[in-house]
Amino acid sequence: MLVIGAGACGLCAALAARERGVEVTVLERDRTPRGGTGISGGEIAGACTDIQRQRGIHDSPRLFADEILAKARGETDPGMALAMARASGPTVNWLVRRHRIPLTLDHVPYPGQSVLRAHALRSETVGTSGAEFEQLLVKAARDAGVSLITGATAVDLYVTSTGRVRGVAYKKKQRRHRIGCGALVLACSGFEGSAAMIRRHVPEMAGAPSFGHQGNKGDAIAWGEALGAAIADLGSYQGLGSVAWPSRISMWMLCLVGGGFQVNTNGERFSDESRGYSEQAPDIRAQPGHIAWSIHDRHGHAALLPFIRYRSAIDAGIFEKASSVAALARATKLPVEALERTVKELGAAIDGKQKDPFGRDFSSHRRLKPPYYAVRVTGALFHTQGGLVVDAKARVLRPDGRPFPNLFAGGGAARGLSGPASWGYLSGVGLMMATTLGRLAGKSAASSVRGRGR
Repeated sequence: MLVIGAGACGLCAALAARERGVEVTVLERDRTPRGGTGISGGEIAGACTDIQRQRGIHDSPRLFADEILAKARGETDPGMALAMARASGPTVNWLVRRHRIPLTLDHVPYPGQSVLRAHALRSETVGTSGAEFEQLLVKAARDAGVSLITGATAVDLYVTSTGRVRGVAYKKKQRRHRIGCGALVLACSGFEGSAAMIRRHVPEMAGAPSFGHQGNKGDAIAWGEALGAAIADLGSYQGLGSVAWPSRISMWMLCLVGGGFQVNTNGERFSDESRGYSEQAPDIRAQPGHIAWSIHDRHGHAALLPFIRYRSAIDAGIFEKASSVAALARATKLPVEALERTVKELGAAIDGKQKDPFGRDFSSHRRLKPPYYAVRVTGALFHTQGGLVVDAKARVLRPDGRPFPNLFAGGGAARGLSGPASWGYLSGVGLMMATTLGRLAGKSAASSVRGRGR
């Protein structure tokens, strides 16, 4: 069995296949495996996990699937949403029990999720853990006997007229090599590193800063197109709606706790900031100069101090602090009257005296009080969510729904569950799809290989 890509998806596929006695080779483009996993926050959404039960958290696959569908506005496959929700908990348990990856449950609530289900190596208050998670997966794969070829860029697939993959051509140190396979798993991520594909499929984010892996050029999608595979939701992506600019420190949406808000350079709000960090990204990019200011008060500041990224931003001196709205306007060079009017309207919405024009619910917030804190931000792109259409066994499908005989995909190479745009991304679901589809792809590919060997 052959896997292209040594991120969470590819390594989980390799581990699952090795457990079934199949020889596995993984081709990885980077000399040191990193991929999208290594630069992620490391959170894996999972329902009904052992860790949740130990914390007394009641969850269900149906609840998780319903929340995925709600975030995607119903514009994703409900059958896949439920199948992935059902498989997510067993995948987290598998990582913890079998591969001794010490995941814990992050205590940070995320928009669109009614219970805590983001599993990571450490809490957001300590820092992101994607890089460490990637290293632990690499070690587990090597310990399991997976052959990992790094610095190897896959360049072509060898496929029969019936759609069966026979092998792959790859380049390593400028030399071209061939390797055969009984089954192939595409785990080589999306296309956030391709400016041309971003302009074509995600034009609202063309030219935006990219925090994704720049080696992700959409290879799996190109191979799928050549084979006649079904492809969907190429306009889907995870955006970052609060990246300090130009320092490039990702604040996610931490600055919006406690009634925090965002204004454009005219001093005016332009959206419901609480919807989620992904959909906020294109809204900020649509503002004058692609810039906004994230503003919160002393209560938000106190609530955010436990978070390492916030403390890093404070230490970097990128926040403006002011004792009044007028002083804040002067510090940020925002129009004083416009900013004062915005804060007054915000207070009326918090007091329940008027509805927020953008539909945000301020009922759990108190009026903001000085000192105020503000950071200049822009919207950025993290990773794409569209790709090859797969079924619940991670089999790549043709447009008529028939699977290819031995081709599987997951992670960024496969269609996610976010629907067609930025607004459908639910926190932790990207890495959930990588690990869960990876494990399922490894099981399915191993069965394919073993079946042909009998």
